[in-house]
Amino acid sequence: MSEDGLLSEFREDFALFIEAGFIAVKQLDEIAARRLFKTAELLNPDNPASQLGLGYIAMNKLQVSEATKIFEGITKKDPDHHLAQALLGICYMLTKGKIKKGEKLISDAKANTEDPTIKNLADVCIDWAEKDLKVKAASPLVPAKADEEE
Repeated sequence: MSEDGLLSEFREDFALFIEAGFIAVKQLDEIAARRLFKTAELLNPDNPASQLGLGYIAMNKLQVSEATKIFEGITKKDPDHHLAQALLGICYMLTKGKIKKGEKLISDAKANTEDPTIKNLADVCIDWAEKDLKVKAASPLVPAKADEEE
């Protein structure tokens, strides 16, 4: 049996591999998650879901620059991929000097999608930015400057 014939038997299981990959990420099993996403990529290399999963792994490990590259690649190929756009916005919000750019990406993703999950993600991110990222003295471990103390 040819390699393509062997792969064709599993093409209908593409979504299953993606879903299992995200479950593996939630269970902190990076090795299994990577293998599942790479298998899905073999089955359907044109679908960005496997790359989305790999970016999600990087984000969970706080490898922001790697996740940023992956999500930028997805949005470059498909500017209307609102989930990748929102996740890229989160990466920017975690990058010094790019918080505003991240907020804009997330707001744009929310405005341009009908998906309630992406809208909810955007709301949570915008709320997070307002409550935590924009606070000047975000950490109680950082002493206040002398001119700020009263």
